[in-house]
Amino acid sequence: MDTINWLSMILSTITPLVIGVAYFHKNLFGKVLTDTIGVSDKKPNTIVLIIVALILSFFLSFFLLNFNNSGINQEGDFDTFGHGVWHGVFVAITVVSPIVFITGLFSRQRLKPLLIIALYWIITLALMGGIIDAMNHWENVLI
Repeated sequence: MDTINWLSMILSTITPLVIGVAYFHKNLFGKVLTDTIGVSDKKPNTIVLIIVALILSFFLSFFLLNFNNSGINQEGDFDTFGHGVWHGVFVAITVVSPIVFITGLFSRQRLKPLLIIALYWIITLALMGGIIDAMNHWENVLI
């Protein structure tokens, strides 16, 4: 990969926010989380929340871009949406989920919210990885 497809980086960066809005909506998992974790009624500054989330999401996208393209023979047949999804799921299960569960154990969280949060990251990183891997190699998208 010689150049970065910036459209893939933008789409990947906004993916956690888009998925998060739906996933953590009160009609899906939002109510369960607020009931089990105990969230303050104080409303956060939405602009600051979005800006920080976008910056951190860009870091994740940049990591996935490099992770998806760092292995031997990574250019070619493996540059597909499905392969990127596999990379995203791999990172979510081997890196992010342990962090979520260890943090939850030390903060004495219940299992249910930890599973909900881990599943969110598995889905989100899978989509981010798929977008990045496929869009940085347009010629292989349909393979």
